[in-house]
Amino acid sequence: MFPKVNRMELQALTAISPIDGRYRSQVASLAPYLSEFGLIHYRVRIEIEYFIALCEKPVPQLKQFDKKIYPALRAIYLEFSPEDAQRIKDIEKVTNHDVKAVEYFIKEKLKKYDLGNYLEFIHFGLTSQDINNTSIPLLLKDVLNTCIYPELSASIKQIETLAKSWEAIPMLAKTHGQPASPTRLGKEFMVFVERLINQINLLHQVPYSAKFGGATGNFNAHHVAYPEINWIEFGNDFVNGTLGLSRNQYTTQIEHYDNLAALFDTLKRISTILIDFDRDVWQYVSMNYFKQKVKKDEVGSSAMPHKVNPIDFENSEGNLGVAIALFEHFSTKLPISRLQRDLTDSTVLRNIGVPLGHFLIALKSLQKGLSKLELNVDAINADLEDNWAVIAEAIQTILRRENYPNPYEALKDLTRNGGKITKDTLQTFIEGLAVSEEIKAELRKLSPHNYTGIQF
Repeated sequence: MFPKVNRMELQALTAISPIDGRYRSQVASLAPYLSEFGLIHYRVRIEIEYFIALCEKPVPQLKQFDKKIYPALRAIYLEFSPEDAQRIKDIEKVTNHDVKAVEYFIKEKLKKYDLGNYLEFIHFGLTSQDINNTSIPLLLKDVLNTCIYPELSASIKQIETLAKSWEAIPMLAKTHGQPASPTRLGKEFMVFVERLINQINLLHQVPYSAKFGGATGNFNAHHVAYPEINWIEFGNDFVNGTLGLSRNQYTTQIEHYDNLAALFDTLKRISTILIDFDRDVWQYVSMNYFKQKVKKDEVGSSAMPHKVNPIDFENSEGNLGVAIALFEHFSTKLPISRLQRDLTDSTVLRNIGVPLGHFLIALKSLQKGLSKLELNVDAINADLEDNWAVIAEAIQTILRRENYPNPYEALKDLTRNGGKITKDTLQTFIEGLAVSEEIKAELRKLSPHNYTGIQF
């Protein structure tokens, strides 16, 4: 028998999405921005700031509006509550239009001030997309700055801290899965620090673009009512100055989302880089280069008591994969709209919190996994000691420098003869070379532990 599902109220245990269920506590900081409440809140904010902008600048009938009411106006969104959002949803049940419900809510709130005909300048000349296409980039800007960038920066800092503490640790490199010229563990971690910082710098260059220009982007209604006013200048001042966004000059009914697509593409690349890092660390754990700190009461396997699995890196990778899939869909779908507008962007944009939620969960899982790592120097050194063949490159390069005949071929014959290449094997080879004692002394000093190139 199934439980009485229809009676199950939405809570962490009954949520369909794990973001609002299992992982809710990890993504709760996103809710004020990326929930239905958040979107409604930002719509109210835009409508009120637009009304104040009309009072401040162009519209003659609003010049006598009492500016003392501005704090009360702004209090509507500054003190916005879940009950206010619910009231708007109740109005929407009647209007069957979410943005019109916001307009009616604000007018309802302002009735007590006896504003008369001033109320008709709420949402004056606008279409719903003037509100949506400013609210969404503004809330996205705020949530990235408040929630995403700090966690991303913390993750990078954690990787960089480990990199610096391990900068002198020599490690066998693997190219094509085979032993290769040794490297340093810290430098391998710094590869990811640099990659991530480069992408974040690109991300910061993407403007938060907005559409604001009436039903089809031409300020038709504004212009017909007040042809003497420069509405393009007003729109630029409002969007760029008041809201801190970047107004596109030529639009249809909706923002064309090209810059939003660029933002999602960059987040997708960052996610891909993080997956690359997750998999590398997972591999190092499997190679026993890292051990993981154990908590007494934690269970790694329901059947195998000895196991301590790298689950945090696996969780991070899995959530990043979901995020990438959605970022990819957003960046390829959103810039496409039939003629001056279709509605496909609306339902897609309501989901922008989903990949950001998975991205945030992935960052926190990564941080948790990194905090558990313990370096196993013995395993790293044993791997180096077991692969003396990797200094063949060093030997043949020095011999090239000395114009020794066919040095590459000589080392190739030595290392590919089927036998195990050890320290003794190479020392014997060096002693048999027709070079000076000085060169032999230089070659004898080489080992997998010190052939690590430049220490950055």
